[in-house]
Amino acid sequence: TTEFAAKGLAGSRVEEIARRACINKRMLYHYFGNKEALWLAVLEQAYRHIRAEEQKLDIAHLSPVEGMRRLIEFTIGYNHAHPEFIRLLLGENMNRARFLRRSSQIRELHTGLLDVISDLLTRGRRAGVFRKGVDPAELYITIAALGFFYFSNVYTLSTIFARNFNSTGAREQHIEHAIKVVLGYLRP
Repeated sequence: TTEFAAKGLAGSRVEEIARRACINKRMLYHYFGNKEALWLAVLEQAYRHIRAEEQKLDIAHLSPVEGMRRLIEFTIGYNHAHPEFIRLLLGENMNRARFLRRSSQIRELHTGLLDVISDLLTRGRRAGVFRKGVDPAELYITIAALGFFYFSNVYTLSTIFARNFNSTGAREQHIEHAIKVVLGYLRP
């Protein structure tokens, strides 16, 4: 993960990955077949990790507004805490998801997330706090974008606007802003 996140698929070397993992290079080839299959395994593991962490939020037992707030805080916080996740996704997007499309697990990993968001939206509509007609996938893309863009561009944005957007205070302010944006959109 570290090697791929730092250098991408093209720049990473199996020899270096094996050295850092303290294993024989032939063992990597034995288990994965080639560097591209290892890249896919790393991507799948990255997605498994974020989805597992999301499940720990136990959003189903929270009010719709509090559940949505928690999901937004988590998603943006995860991007900050896991810059390697951002770099892996950027790398795979540069490949136009060529390797992720081969995954037999990726769609299944996201079904539960969409179910949780759908449940929040349904409960929120019934409670009169969320509007109808919200697409769960589009909503998640918006939430993810609010964190992903911020952290994938934090250094350039900090330079352009002469502010340290990577400071704790700036991050907290951005999370609150994102919550207001999403909850404002969801308001009936």
